[in-house]
Amino acid sequence: MAAPKKGRGSTGGQGRPGRALALILIAMVALTGGMFLSGHTTPRLGIDLAGGTSITLKAKSQPGKPEAINETNMNTAVSIIERRVNGLGVSEAEVQTQGASNIIVNIPKGTNSKQAREQVGTTAQLYFRPVLTVTGGEPTPEGSASPSPSGSGKPSATPSAKASDPETASDAKSTPSASATTQGRAVTGALKKDTTPTPSASAPGAAETPAATGTPDAATAALEKKFTALNCTDEAARAKAGDGVKPEDPTVACSSEGDAKYLLGPAEVSGTDVDDAKAQFDQQRGIWLVSMEFTDKGSKKFQTITKKLSTQQSPQNQFAISLDGEVVSAPQVNETLSGSAEISGSFTQQSAEDLANVLSYGALPLSFSEDTVTTVTAALGGEQLEAGLIAGAIGLALVVIYLVAYYRGLAFIALLSLLASGVLTYTIMALLGPAIGFALNLPAVCGAIVAIGITADSFIVYFERIRDEIREGRTLRPAVERAWPRARRTILVSDFVSFLAAAVLFLVTVGKVQGFAFTLGLTTLLDVVVVFLFTKPVMTLMARTKFFASGHPWSGLDPKRLGAKPPLRRSRRVNVRTDHPKEA
Repeated sequence: MAAPKKGRGSTGGQGRPGRALALILIAMVALTGGMFLSGHTTPRLGIDLAGGTSITLKAKSQPGKPEAINETNMNTAVSIIERRVNGLGVSEAEVQTQGASNIIVNIPKGTNSKQAREQVGTTAQLYFRPVLTVTGGEPTPEGSASPSPSGSGKPSATPSAKASDPETASDAKSTPSASATTQGRAVTGALKKDTTPTPSASAPGAAETPAATGTPDAATAALEKKFTALNCTDEAARAKAGDGVKPEDPTVACSSEGDAKYLLGPAEVSGTDVDDAKAQFDQQRGIWLVSMEFTDKGSKKFQTITKKLSTQQSPQNQFAISLDGEVVSAPQVNETLSGSAEISGSFTQQSAEDLANVLSYGALPLSFSEDTVTTVTAALGGEQLEAGLIAGAIGLALVVIYLVAYYRGLAFIALLSLLASGVLTYTIMALLGPAIGFALNLPAVCGAIVAIGITADSFIVYFERIRDEIREGRTLRPAVERAWPRARRTILVSDFVSFLAAAVLFLVTVGKVQGFAFTLGLTTLLDVVVVFLFTKPVMTLMARTKFFASGHPWSGLDPKRLGAKPPLRRSRRVNVRTDHPKEA
């Protein structure tokens, strides 16, 4: 019985190498086209190659809490700052501690580097405080009238879609006090009035005792003095208005534009009660706003305080949203609200995104000041890059010389494969910059150079398997297909080990070393793609040409040079019958 014939596909796709080549060529064309269409024709560069800004932040001592500057709080601040900067899409930012009280932030040169610098040291302490009284932003000398705040052009907030119009909130600020004495009396009266969480449940007489709020007369007098003397038109005074004040204490604060000053009650809701914040564009009103979603606990707090405020008269039905001691908005509340809030007004897209970004990633546990700001030039990194590229070019040239001298014609296939790998690596790196913020730094360049050796090693493994098959006496086409399974296993095991090492290195390191690990892992994956979809199909096609199939001396597959055995031939068994004479 004749043995069944093998199909064309039984030899590992020997008859259809064009499909694999077409697939990888389409991928290369698509990636190259996407690179040019996106306008990002070069990879993003890290701070060591492109330059940028290095900021040193110094932690400030907290009043009454000198122990607040500790390792835990510093590490928490580093994590929050890093998430803020990365949330803006800034590539390859480095955030690390230096000493016990300093944080170094390296921001590469880019479109968002200035925006990131404005946010790195922002504490983002967010509190929702009830408004007790509000006047103009300038201090009030004895016997003079305070100016009326403009109430225009300033961000306002709407705790929910049912809250009152923001303009009404600003109108509530426009009632000036007649003098410093009148202002002082207003402070005392407001503090006395804000006695209980639910005023409707309190006795009328209880509201008249300063002790009912737990605020001694001395503290009230000090707050009166601070409120009347506060000059919100002075930026320095505005920034320090709420320094050292605990969330549970009443305080004074200025509007973000300095046109009004507020006396605020204890914080009822804090930034830790915000679950998420997003910048959104309101199509109906044509403005940018920041929407916030509260946690379950924060929603209950928000519901309690808005229920209280809805029963008050203006301005004590206003809710001040205080960010780092400044009132960014103070809307009126006319009914009980819960669940979410909006900060809206004269925001631009960038300012809305900035505020949403800092609220989303939380407040810093410490206050920081910019100690030094240094511009980093790319001169040193450029020199190192040039030296590295020269070293890489020398290494590549040596690899090419070795391939040509030892493998001869097979070197052409290896060079084509290296070219395909280079095109894929470059285009993917260029596209990953805007996509995930990947930036090419010096360690990443080193990873790409190391990958040349890994890729060349895969070609050598396959070529040696083919040459082994030829030494066994097989012709080229069967040798190419029989060598592939053994070479494939070796290549996969080798690349898996390299990729695993890159993955572990990426997970356990920080900063620039991650760039090396990422590049090494990426090029290792691309090595598998190139060998399977390019090198193997090209080798199959070349095996059909006369130059390689005939074992030309310059093909690198000359059977004589390889010491090939004679071809294996099937011998026939011959049965010889011998007749022996019978014995007599």
